[in-house]
Amino acid sequence: MTAQAVADLVGGRLSGPGDTVLRRVRSLDRAGADELAMCTGRKYASALAESRAGAVLVPDALSAGPGPATRIVVADPPHAMFLAARALHPEHRVASSVASTARIGAGAILGADIAIGDYSVIGAGARLGDRVRVGSHVVVGDGVTLGDDTRLDSHVVVYEGAVLGARVWCKAAAVIGGTGFGFDSGERGHTRIPHVGGCIISDDVEIGSHTCVDRGSLDDTRIGRGTKIDNQVHIAHNVHIGADCLIMACVGVAGSAILGDRVVLAGQAGCIDHIELGDDVKVGAKSAVMSNIPAGTAVSGYPARPHREFLRAMSTVYRLGPYGEALESLAREREDA
Repeated sequence: MTAQAVADLVGGRLSGPGDTVLRRVRSLDRAGADELAMCTGRKYASALAESRAGAVLVPDALSAGPGPATRIVVADPPHAMFLAARALHPEHRVASSVASTARIGAGAILGADIAIGDYSVIGAGARLGDRVRVGSHVVVGDGVTLGDDTRLDSHVVVYEGAVLGARVWCKAAAVIGGTGFGFDSGERGHTRIPHVGGCIISDDVEIGSHTCVDRGSLDDTRIGRGTKIDNQVHIAHNVHIGADCLIMACVGVAGSAILGDRVVLAGQAGCIDHIELGDDVKVGAKSAVMSNIPAGTAVSGYPARPHREFLRAMSTVYRLGPYGEALESLAREREDA
């Protein structure tokens, strides 16, 4: 794309030559003559001055000055970069085909324009919508439903009866609808509880690599529309997650927890079983949620508490440090005496 075409795409104001050809996006410090970069503010002005990018997305305050001659002035450079990156790096689409090594079970229904990779297995009675993409070595269990435009990358396993909506993306080695961790414990040890609930993934959900979403025991496990789940996350049986949530790497959500809409769980956070997080709750990294959290609350710490309260508590602990040293000094003086 030319710089002018990028400016038109992002709704920006072009400053400098508009015929510069841009082939990809790159960081400000590494971009070359055919690459688009961005500069978000004055604190990066020195990097902008030294940049060799063909064009740069900048706020109005940096529309002129040292650096590349071609600039595209926008109100929100990161959002403009997202639009430009999507245009300059279109997603590669796998051609429609069913590999000769794939196995299709009896009664399976395959939609139009689908692709199934080598050594994948589609179970009996499974239903695949239009434009579904199944990578290599994928297992789709009996009776599974995959909505239109859903994508399963290599080595994904979807257990029997799970329902995935439209435009769901499961990245490599995700496991959907497996039996949860539930046992009847007694004198004879631990006996597995049958898990007969379902696993229902709504439209536009993304599930990261090596993430496991268990099926329900009696109830269904449900993931709401538009929720995005990172790599190496565990969602246990009977969990209900609302719409448009963000769940980041290494999070664990224990059985029967309920998360409202737009909840954010930062990396390595954990929620115990049978608790409820209201809409718009935000949980800080490495926090342990051990009780219900009302809507709109930001929490952090172990156990999780309101974020400002946690910061005050930590500040108090750090201030106590010198007093501890003083007490140790007094104790040594008494021992010497």
